[in-house]
Amino acid sequence: MKRIIVTVLLIAASFVLGFAFKTMTTNHNNKMKKVTGIGGIFFKCKDPKKMTAWYQKHLGLPANPYGASFEWYEGDDSTKKAQTQWTPFPETTKYFGPSAQDFMINYRVENLEALVEELKKEGVTIVDKIETYDYGKFVHILDAEGNKVELWEPKD
Repeated sequence: MKRIIVTVLLIAASFVLGFAFKTMTTNHNNKMKKVTGIGGIFFKCKDPKKMTAWYQKHLGLPANPYGASFEWYEGDDSTKKAQTQWTPFPETTKYFGPSAQDFMINYRVENLEALVEELKKEGVTIVDKIETYDYGKFVHILDAEGNKVELWEPKD
């Protein structure tokens, strides 16, 4: 029960942070925009299908094969649809590695290639190469405490 409460609080906080990041990520001193919002919250659990079903039944999450997607619109442009993904992973997943955390945050970014080059110059550990899919580009980095973070440039 404690894990469920923590997970619900994490999800709620992600949406609040997503909107806060949107207002905080204006260009200052001609630096490029980095994070534009929260792209997703991923967490480990014993039975991802059971967890997804529980959230769908009790909290009304709109389940899909990857968990649930929350659609919203960016800023004042009511035509620019975006989404935040919620996904339970098996507790044995290696996807969060090398981090030992039970969760991973996915941040929406602009111009992933330029951002990765800037991060390299700043000494940030880049875990893998940029991968491109029909829904966007991804790369993983490590934060200051070794937590794996996913960066996503969506194809909105």
